[in-house]
Amino acid sequence: EVWQIRLDMHLLNHDGNITDAASIAGIVALCHFRRPDVSVQGEEVTVYTPEERDPVPLSIHHMPICVSFAFFHQGTYLLVDPTEREERVMDGLLVIAMNKHHEICTIQSSGVVMLLPDQILRCSKITAVKVAEITELIQKALENDQKARKEGGKFGFAESIPNQRITAFKMESAAVDTNDVEEQAGEIIAKADPPSEVFASPVVHTPGTAQTGEGIESSWGDLEESEKEEAAEEEGESEAAAFECVKVETEDTSTLKETKNEPIVVSDSEEEEVVILEPQELPRKTR
Repeated sequence: EVWQIRLDMHLLNHDGNITDAASIAGIVALCHFRRPDVSVQGEEVTVYTPEERDPVPLSIHHMPICVSFAFFHQGTYLLVDPTEREERVMDGLLVIAMNKHHEICTIQSSGVVMLLPDQILRCSKITAVKVAEITELIQKALENDQKARKEGGKFGFAESIPNQRITAFKMESAAVDTNDVEEQAGEIIAKADPPSEVFASPVVHTPGTAQTGEGIESSWGDLEESEKEEAAEEEGESEAAAFECVKVETEDTSTLKETKNEPIVVSDSEEEEVVILEPQELPRKTR
């Protein structure tokens, strides 16, 4: 028999970066949860009530924390913990989940921006610093809660609602003037210092491969010897077809004439139309 634990999250107020907030809330809830104590004697299993024995915590070995990065201006600028308005205008989003031991648990990228290895490594270093700070805050909050319970003080979600601690930052909807937003954004970008290196396009070593950091190049996507021979033969046939004189007769009595340096003239006897094609418009294969 095993314990089945279900974690439900209810969103009270969304002002951006809900992934990071949900990951912190989820891991704190699991660390704070206590299950009933159990004893096993032979085939007899006894589940004790909280009055009989104190509930025990779950076995959580590490805390994976998510940190989100928003990219603007095709990856030139990045922003940690974007708000809801910033998420509307961002080009792409990168979410890295890491624990305090600098172990990456998951990486998720979305949007229309292509990231370089240096950008991902930079984000991972920032994530390591933020995760250490957040993990320390979580541990302090759990210790304070445990201390308050031992002293018999007020604690828990129900005690936070009368004091409006959860809804203290709630804001009413207000109209925002966006007439000069473009000018303000231009001034901010003009005053901001650009990164030390800006790459116009990502560097791909081999088609079908990707690299992050230093290491051995991946051979995934490389062509086999037989595929290389076929590709070479197709390339030779296409070059020969582009420069040799070829005469083709089709079922609709169309004729195709070609010379090495002259344009191609296609004549159709049915529609009596003449079409002139430049040499670069030829198909790669001519039969």
